[in-house]
Amino acid sequence: MSEGIAVTTWRKLLLTVWVLALGLVTVLALLPVEHLQLPVFDWWDKAQHALAFAVLTGGACLLWPRATVRVVVGMIAYGAALELAQWAVGWRFAEWSDLLADAVGVVVAVGVMRWLGEIATLRSQ
Repeated sequence: MSEGIAVTTWRKLLLTVWVLALGLVTVLALLPVEHLQLPVFDWWDKAQHALAFAVLTGGACLLWPRATVRVVVGMIAYGAALELAQWAVGWRFAEWSDLLADAVGVVVAVGVMRWLGEIATLRSQ
C-alpha cells in the first residue's frame, strides 16, 4: 500500500515539475527580446531548442510511458504551436529550423528513454 502512495506522490511531483517546465519554455519562447542577434543559423539557439524539448519529452515519457506516439505527436505539435505564436506576436521570429531542432530533441529523448528502459529490464532479469 505504501508503495502505491509513494508512486502517486512521485507522479504528482513529476507532473507538477513538468507543467511548470512547459510553462517556463512557453514564456521564454514568447518573451520579447530587446537585442536579438539575427545570424542566419545559430547553433546555440538550436541546441537550446533541442535540449528544452528533450527534457520536456523525457518527463512526458516518464509520466505516460505507454503513450510514446501520443507524446511525440503532442510535443512536436507544441513546438509548432510555439513557432506559430512567435510569428503571431510580431517581436519574435518563427523558424522551420527551430521546429526541426525541437523534433530532434523529441527523438533523442524517446531514444534515451527506450534505452534506459531496456537497461532496467535487463537488470531486473
